[in-house]
Amino acid sequence: MLKIDDLVVAYGGIEALKGISLEVPEGKIVTLIGANGAGKSTLLRTIMGLEKPKSGKITYEGEDITGLNSQKIVTTGITLVPEGRRVFPNLTVLENLEIGAYMRNDKEGIAKDIRWIYEMFPRLEERSWQMAGTLSGGEQQMLAVGRALMCHPKVLMMDEPSLGLAPLVIKDIFRIIQIINKQGMTVLLIEQNANMALKIAHLAYVLETGKITMTGTGEELLENPEIEAAYLGKKKK
Repeated sequence: MLKIDDLVVAYGGIEALKGISLEVPEGKIVTLIGANGAGKSTLLRTIMGLEKPKSGKITYEGEDITGLNSQKIVTTGITLVPEGRRVFPNLTVLENLEIGAYMRNDKEGIAKDIRWIYEMFPRLEERSWQMAGTLSGGEQQMLAVGRALMCHPKVLMMDEPSLGLAPLVIKDIFRIIQIINKQGMTVLLIEQNANMALKIAHLAYVLETGKITMTGTGEELLENPEIEAAYLGKKKK
């Protein structure tokens, strides 16, 4: 569905991504794990058209989308939930959700999707008229996910959705990721919480200093002694 071929992205003379290749199959949860500075966020930003690659190719549903601007990328069916949530703090919860549907004009469909978001995240419905900036971190993350879902993406990309959240909220976010995936949505997940990410991933990649160093199913990587030692806080066997 989404394919990255030999992608190179540089900031000045420094290469953040050094010719990486990976695939995101339709209907799967794919996760990318790695340390801070490995290039994970750079990859999502490049797919989203926020960074221009030095070389390489990004293909989505057979079409070359390399270098398209962000608005065109969204119209193809790819959406990003950015790191740090980035909700509009001076707008209400409902207004934030409505902004997610700004490229749609089907009023009935939009209303139906808002009800669907509220069913998944009851706390958002309770706070629908509250300013987004006054929400807790977990509630803002739920709102960021809901807003992204409002534009009917085929591929939902998420950048560190668990960052700074309480363990119970993290569980809730990951449960929602699995629910929307079971409803047919493809998910590309970047996550420092390797344990949680690998438990739900169908396919996983390890990114280290701009290069893919390992790939496999989430289960395979969870059981890999090197991954356990580097990312799961366990000693090599």
